[in-house]
Amino acid sequence: MRSKTSYESGLFAEFLARMYLRFRGFKIVKSRYITGRNTNRAEIDIIARRGNLLVFIEVKRRPSIEIGFSAITSNQACRLRRAAETYIAKTHWAGDARFDVIVVCNTKIHWVKNAI
Repeated sequence: MRSKTSYESGLFAEFLARMYLRFRGFKIVKSRYITGRNTNRAEIDIIARRGNLLVFIEVKRRPSIEIGFSAITSNQACRLRRAAETYIAKTHWAGDARFDVIVVCNTKIHWVKNAI
């Protein structure tokens, strides 16, 4: 059996994160949301909703939660926030919103709310 590339590993981590969120009552609104090209924006891995709460989620697959968080640079966090603001403006969302991080370490999921 061949080993997974980092891209495939990341896709699997996003799949695990979506299942984890669904089991906690969230509806997945978008996966891999990208704002327009050449806008210096970022890709949001998952946008999920439960009631009046919209959650933007960055997913990292790393050996530890510390390494997962260190993989999110301040520049990336700013781009992710701008992408979320663009989505909110585009969809006219009027409810609550937050930005979470899910770090997948092997098969263990660490969900940090209000992380960015």
